[in-house]
Amino acid sequence: MKTYLITGGAGFIGSSLADNLVKENKVIVIDNFCNFYDPNIKETNVKNILNDTNYKLYRGDIRDRELLEKIFLENKIDVVIHLAAMAGVRPSIENPVLYQDVNCMGTQNILETMKKYQVDKLVMASSSSVYGNNKIVPFKETDIVDYAISPYAATKKANEVMTHVYHKLFNFNVIMLRFFTVFGPRQRPDLAINKFTRLMLEGEKIPMFGDGSTSRDYTYIDDIVSGIKKSINYVENNKNVYEIINLGNSSPITLKEMINTIGEVLEITPDIEQLDMQLGDVDKTYADITKAKNLLGYNPKTSFKEGIRKFIEWYKNQKNI
Repeated sequence: MKTYLITGGAGFIGSSLADNLVKENKVIVIDNFCNFYDPNIKETNVKNILNDTNYKLYRGDIRDRELLEKIFLENKIDVVIHLAAMAGVRPSIENPVLYQDVNCMGTQNILETMKKYQVDKLVMASSSSVYGNNKIVPFKETDIVDYAISPYAATKKANEVMTHVYHKLFNFNVIMLRFFTVFGPRQRPDLAINKFTRLMLEGEKIPMFGDGSTSRDYTYIDDIVSGIKKSINYVENNKNVYEIINLGNSSPITLKEMINTIGEVLEITPDIEQLDMQLGDVDKTYADITKAKNLLGYNPKTSFKEGIRKFIEWYKNQKNI
């Protein structure tokens, strides 16, 4: 039985991964339950797993070196899955120093603690945001990503570079996963699909930034969890690994189409309020997932509309609608 440490393990992706891994492995989670959004949402994410004998939760921050030392001392960790970060493009523009502190210094703490305790296998969340407004689509891992347009994206690019240093100097096996707009049950309430579902059910206007032609490569949570698990398997069973890999659906959906699909599933006509584009937003994300397919055997299976149906079913159950 393997032991996996998931940072940010009470969040949307982290808790979904923990629920899956804990069936056959020991899962250690660190999460600070910060108030970026309602901490009770994270409490709900973990409540059904807390009593599992294969699960252990540490409440704290990745910037706390003493806590990280304690976690690595108390547990023989095989692989670190580093998902903890301050998320979101727009909030990073308002508070770039916090994003630098958590996403870069926090990651440095993880890497240093791994080095000290001789844990050399890492799967880490990067982001499609690193591509910025790349004009060539679909986005490939070999594209130049030196032109970030948000502090959040810049921190993710910095993490890719720093983990490569630990790969070269200390023989870490690393996979950096560039996630493309993950959605599904447990999605954060500030993200568009969750927010628009709530607004439609409440009869409120839907704020649409721009003319609705911007697009995102929406990727369902089950496909992301599958990709992470395949990445864990890869770093465990190969040597001299440093890979950057896109995890997406390779099927961009426009903002207008996203809004209309939610309305169709809810059987509600959206009341759209068109607004100006916001700073830091990219025009399009579109993943080339050839490398993920060839290297990992990654194969996303959930269509956008099917994912929306599953999300809305979960949402209504949560809200007792």
